[in-house]
Formats: sequence, structure tokens, C-alpha cells
Amino acid sequence: MTEAVPSYLSPTGQEIVFLLLGAVAIGSALLVVTTRQLVHAALWLVVCFGALAGGYLVLTAEFVAWVQVLIYVGAVVVLMLFGIMLTRAPIGRSADLDSGNRLVAALVAVVTAAILVTVVIDGFRTAYTLLQPGHGAAKELGASVFATWVLPFEALSVLLLAALIGAIVLSRTDIPGGPSPDQRAGGPQPNQSGVSSPPDQTGGR
Repeated sequence: MTEAVPSYLSPTGQEIVFLLLGAVAIGSALLVVTTRQLVHAALWLVVCFGALAGGYLVLTAEFVAWVQVLIYVGAVVVLMLFGIMLTRAPIGRSADLDSGNRLVAALVAVVTAAILVTVVIDGFRTAYTLLQPGHGAAKELGASVFATWVLPFEALSVLLLAALIGAIVLSRTDIPGGPSPDQRAGGPQPNQSGVSSPPDQTGGR
């Protein structure tokens, strides 16, 4: 049900909170891609996802908001932090995080944002719907996902399963043909006959 568009000079409390959360999300997203510290980027990503979850709460989509917190903040970001710790990545400032394409990336981002904003404003210029609690509950979303969007849902499940299998394969160290633990530690190297020779004790003479 649509009604007349209210004046932009008299926003409601929900609209003000939504705009503030949107500003926080945009600001933290910019900090994610501009910081040179990997841990700081992950923490700013937590702030961005939290602001998005707050926006979902304002739009009365409580289930989507909690899924945003549990899956993205509670799983994806924690996985990134564990990956940083396990790979012993540098946590300080790193010049390798700057690819030198900031101008091109900023131009692409501005053009993409302008296109998206233009499409949204043009499509919903005269539409205004009052927020009614209950439309973001699990019952309505579950009926929509498993009835209308069941095929994309299953395709996404297969994609995530393939990504999980690939991550397990890449993290294994006992792949045939790879270096042995002794070789990685600098131990005795096997000669052509397959017998490991002791390290050189002559000092290189």
C-alpha cells in the first residue's frame, strides 16, 4: 500500500536513525578499503556489518538483522581474524595493501554508486510504504526462500560447499609431492639413492 510521499524537511525518527546508520556503514566501508593495517580493516568491517544490521532492524527485518550479526560478524570476520593469526600475516602498516589503483577504484565506485542511486530514486520516486512490524520475521522469509527462491538458495549452498572443500584442500600440508617436514625445517636432504646424507661438517671446505 502506497501513500503520498511526505516532505523531506520533516523526517521521522526512524528515517533519521536509518540515515545515521547508513553514514556509519559508508564511512566504515571506506576505512576498510583505505587502511593499510589488515587487522584494522577487519575491525572496520565489523562496524560496517553492525551498521547494516541496525538498518535491517529499523526496517523491521529482525530475522535478517540477526542473520547479519551471526553469520557475517560472528563467522566471516572471526574467520578472517583467525586466518590472519594462523598465516602470521603482518598486523602493522603494510605497503603491499596499496595497489596504486586508488583513482581508478574511486572512479568506478562513484560511477557505480551514481547508477544505483539513480535507478533506486527513479523506480521508487512516488512510492512510500509505512513500516509495519512482522514482515521481516522468519515465517515470511522462510516461505519466500523455500518457495520462490529455492533454486538460487540451493545453488548458493553448492557454491559455499565447493568453497569449503577448496579451503580444506589448500590448508592441508600432507599433499603428495610436497616438501616433507624435515626438508621444511632444514634437516638432512636425501641423495639420489634415497638415503639421507648427514649435514656437511667440513665448514664448506
